[in-house]
Amino acid sequence: MKFRLIILTFILLTSCQTNGQEKKENYANLTSKIDSIVSGSKFNGVILVSTDSIEIYSKSFGYSDLENEIQMKSNGQFVIGSISKQITAVLILREFEKGNLKLDDRINQYLKEINQPWSEKVTIHHLLTHTHGISDLEKPLEFEQGSQFKYSQLGYELLAEILEKVSGKTFENLSTEFFLKYGLNNTFHPKYKKYNHLVKGYEENENGTLVFATNSLDNFVPAGGFISNAEDLKKWNQLLHSEKLVSKKTLELMSTKYATRIHPIFETVEYGYGLLFKDGEENIQIGALGYSPGFVSACYFYPQSKINVIVLENTAKDLDEFKKTFEIHTEIMEAVKKTTHNNGYSK
Repeated sequence: MKFRLIILTFILLTSCQTNGQEKKENYANLTSKIDSIVSGSKFNGVILVSTDSIEIYSKSFGYSDLENEIQMKSNGQFVIGSISKQITAVLILREFEKGNLKLDDRINQYLKEINQPWSEKVTIHHLLTHTHGISDLEKPLEFEQGSQFKYSQLGYELLAEILEKVSGKTFENLSTEFFLKYGLNNTFHPKYKKYNHLVKGYEENENGTLVFATNSLDNFVPAGGFISNAEDLKKWNQLLHSEKLVSKKTLELMSTKYATRIHPIFETVEYGYGLLFKDGEENIQIGALGYSPGFVSACYFYPQSKINVIVLENTAKDLDEFKKTFEIHTEIMEAVKKTTHNNGYSK
């Protein structure tokens, strides 16, 4: 009996290993495609493409410090730019789920220090969707709230201030507690100076020379200043899309089309709460790009195939033509989308 049990265990283990290898081999063409995209590009950063259980592609390229030629490592931490917005949106939506705020609440219910008539009209929903019209806290709205879209960092800073009023905690402490609770141990509010692997970001100047960007952390943190690495962003996707951070119903709110933007990279793109997607592709390819001086990032999830795409770069080039700046990121995304389609997930 004991011998049979040993044999059965061996068969099961062998079967699992074989099945895992077979699944990884299904992505061999994708791996080759990514290699061909990166080859000759002088990409400098980290690329991670994976499902929950299969590491399809994981490589680091170039240097984390160009001057001292320190090799880039897979655990390098990057400023993730506008990928930060979905984190702030989740923090708001968790308070919404607790009943501590409503999405149609006017912001003057929380930010009483804003002495503008529009504070009685602009809602949390407007802030989340960049449809609020606020350009300056001391000026009238640029347009009637809800009537159009204008990408705004300030709107997400106001969301953080609302979170502070609701929770009684600083945004730094609130976000730090959240990251620690969910094991996002390489994701940080920059004021929580526990990060040890932050790479240096570089921008191409007018002479085509890469120079160290000293202002990478000058953006509003809730809109574009969080720090993370590839493995944590993969984990973020897994937590978010498996409904561990917010409920299924709330996740659907995040991925609902509320506003359309003519995007500098994607042309026409739809916005939810911190997430963006092409019209009708919220169940195909959803996530965000991120830019902070010296840092060019992508964090996307493919719901049908459960693939995560994380591309983190610390050399920002061709800044006068953002499509080129994000060229590697978007080509990898397109390759993954085609793989998802070709493998029948989109049917």
